Amino acid sequence: MSMVYEAPGVYSTIVSSGNKPIESVGSSTAGFLGQCSEGPVDKPVLVTSWAQYQKTFGGVAQGGYLAHAVYGFFLNGGSRCYVCNLGPKQENQTEEQVAASIKGVDKGPSHRTGLEAFKAIEEISLVAAPGFTSQMVHQLLSDHAALCGDRMAILDGLEDLGETQLHEFPRIGDSKEAGLYWPWISVYDESSKKVLSVPPSGHVMGTIARVDTERGVHKAPANEVIRGALGLKYTLTRNEQALLNPRGINVIRDLDDMGIRIYGARTLSTDTEWKYLNVRRLFQVVKQSITKGTEWVVFEPNDDTLWGNIRRNIQAYLKTLWSSGALMGKTPDEAFFVKCDASTNPPENIDRGIVTIEIGIAPVKPAEFVQINIQQKVEQETSH
Repeated sequence: MSMVYEAPGVYSTIVSSGNKPIESVGSSTAGFLGQCSEGPVDKPVLVTSWAQYQKTFGGVAQGGYLAHAVYGFFLNGGSRCYVCNLGPKQENQTEEQVAASIKGVDKGPSHRTGLEAFKAIEEISLVAAPGFTSQMVHQLLSDHAALCGDRMAILDGLEDLGETQLHEFPRIGDSKEAGLYWPWISVYDESSKKVLSVPPSGHVMGTIARVDTERGVHKAPANEVIRGALGLKYTLTRNEQALLNPRGINVIRDLDDMGIRIYGARTLSTDTEWKYLNVRRLFQVVKQSITKGTEWVVFEPNDDTLWGNIRRNIQAYLKTLWSSGALMGKTPDEAFFVKCDASTNPPENIDRGIVTIEIGIAPVKPAEFVQINIQQKVEQETSH
């Protein structure tokens, strides 16, 4: 709006610079689905502490694996999670019935259950159904994460191997939005005063949240101690892990003095581009952050001025990521590029109301295999 000047004097106004800083979205809010005999049923409840969970759902005596998972989440560094209670465990309940409860139904706002209820909660970035190890449930969780595009499914491997050989370890097919962890861990159960085996997914998600906070989403959540783990259902050697790691199964190892640690950071993808969990999660965070950070662009004039503002804002955000160590390259130009100009926005797209931004980033990948070459140094004889 132009000002009307009547009297002589100095007139000042505040105008926008066009710079609208982009901030990274949160990456460590978890979503849990499980069976509990107390608390609300089929309704996601935001929980921010173990004390709040106990007050709402009754603790480990009533929640079983769900309660142990939530406890492990907070113990390992998690701070926010949504809990969806599927109701008390029923006798003679089939796998198909459990899977149907986990999948849930969508009957409109305030009438969504299970994973359908989680779809509307954009804050969730990690999702698990602790203790449910069937491939049917794993596929539901993986498909949910892939459909949402902003979260990872954290899956629990078999509790008991039985006659299964390690090289035959069951897992779902190709999925870049899922990570599988095994074996189950031993924890102290307050209600029975005994040490029990529980699924690791809750403790793993808490560890991921801790690494996100302390190092950043770009750091692989591996070689990290699992707090509260007293032992493992199965103790594996390096050679045994070598049978599982290539198949994308993240093994939890007892490394003696180093403690019980997550010793894998892979997705279940066969695409080498998305082999590592932290790489996939970094791209998810960048996509969400830039999407939210450019919402102001909608309905702005689609011209050079807009394109320049978009480039500056996104470049500033990506430069911050590069400075924090999330991206490869000695310079920002090696770490990322942002294109938003006439080449990406031809007249026909402008006429259709479309603005196109092309972004490329070089993620940091984990040093999964460290090779040390040692040779014997032979001292040369001096001649006289």
